[in-house]
Formats: sequence, structure tokens, C-alpha cells
Amino acid sequence: MTTNAARLRGRQAQAARNDEAILAAARDVFLADPDAPIAAVAERAGVGIGALYHRYASKEDLLRTLCRDGQEVYLAEARRALNLDAGPWQAYTDFLRRIVAADTHGLTTRLAGRFTPTAEMFELGAQMEELGTELLRRAQAAGDVREDVAFLDVGYLLELLSMLRVGDAERTAAVRQRHLALIIDGLRADSATPLPGEPPTWQEQSERWIPDPALSRRG
Repeated sequence: MTTNAARLRGRQAQAARNDEAILAAARDVFLADPDAPIAAVAERAGVGIGALYHRYASKEDLLRTLCRDGQEVYLAEARRALNLDAGPWQAYTDFLRRIVAADTHGLTTRLAGRFTPTAEMFELGAQMEELGTELLRRAQAAGDVREDVAFLDVGYLLELLSMLRVGDAERTAAVRQRHLALIIDGLRADSATPLPGEPPTWQEQSERWIPDPALSRRG
């Protein structure tokens, strides 16, 4: 006879599987088209819209979860790079390769402005800026990275990479790494062409997180 405890464990396992499927589907759907309706996520995940709304109250709630996941991956990789027993150049460039592979900028900056962030998310963003800047400055202090590049210069280039899609997921990942190699070469201290203008400011970056009312009424 099936006990109540066994049935509860079964329901919990099914809920966990549904949540995993929903998040995977949301990642695929919203990174391809941030304006897609939430119903497209339910269809991709193979769950009913009711099951999706039982776990996520709105599209904003789902986008916040995706973004926070991206922030946590970025921070984990940054801490890993800072603790590596490797030279500053290797630590920094390997870090860039890993976060591009994880598509952290697709999950964070590309989705910015499409949901209301929490205070915790702003704090995580500040930690990302702090740790990412420390990695960059270590490489600059070692004479490996050009002095005229700033944290957000690199961040915006990685955001552009996150928008690149060609062929299937494997092909997209390969082309992104190819183009990242070009970016990394441009970061080298012996790059000859000075950068024009001023780098983006953190205030300009933060303002991108203020939701557009027109976007919040969609999907």
C-alpha cells in the first residue's frame, strides 16, 4: 500500500522535475526572444499553464529567477578565478571563457529592464562589479591587460556575444568562443589603438534595470 509519505515524496519529486523543465524552457525561450509570452515557456516545458503559474506568479517572477541564477553563476566563477593558483591573465581570460559558455550576460543584462529587480539582486549586481573589476585590475596591474579598458567595456562586449545565435546551440557556443578570442586579443596590453571616449558608468548600467512600462504589459 502506498503511504501518505510516499505520495508526498512523489508529488515533491514531480514538482521538482516540473520546475527544472520550466526553468530550462524559460532559458531557451526568453534568451531567444525576451518578448515571448509565458505560454511559450509552458509549451516548451510540456507542462500546463496552471502548473507554471503555481510555481511562478508571473513572467516577471520567472525572469527574476533566471537573472538571479545568472548572477549566482557569475559570482561563483569570479570567486573561483580569484582563488586560482594561476597568473592574472590566465585567471581572467579563463573566467571570461567560462561565463560566456554559461551565458551569464544573456541571463542578466540582456533581460534587464523587463522585470522589477529586488534589493538583493542589486546587491548581487554590485558584487559582480566588485569581483569582476578586481579580476580585471589584477591583470592590468600585471601588465597583461590594457589600462584604458574598464569593467563595463568588457561587460557590454560580452552582452553582444550573448545575442549571437547561429545554427544550433553547439554551433552558437563555438562561434561565441571564437569571437571572444578576438575580444581577448583586443584586451592585451600591447593593443595599439587607444579607446575613444569614456567607458560606461555604473549609474548608466543601473538605469537599464528600471522596467519599461510598455514591456511589463506584454506576455
